[in-house]
Amino acid sequence: MGITPAVGNVLSSDIFYNDDQSVNDSWAKMGVMAVEMEAAALYMNAARAGKKALCILTVFDHILQGISISPEERQTGFRKMMELALNTAGKVE
Repeated sequence: MGITPAVGNVLSSDIFYNDDQSVNDSWAKMGVMAVEMEAAALYMNAARAGKKALCILTVFDHILQGISISPEERQTGFRKMMELALNTAGKVE
């Protein structure tokens, strides 16, 4: 699909944008690649139900470098992520 995935640590937090920059630096030192808000709940619910789960994220803001992508890039990126998720789900037993 022309997608190069990055695999690594993700922080699940109810604080998406933290005003304390040192917190973000600490997470980065631990190899945290992204912050999101739902994956922990997804994995806990899957474990409780005895099901498999996978979190696929499209990163659109880089909080350490202050980079954001355009709305058009978000639309395209999200579409590719959704197609990847649907294709992957179709291959799960």
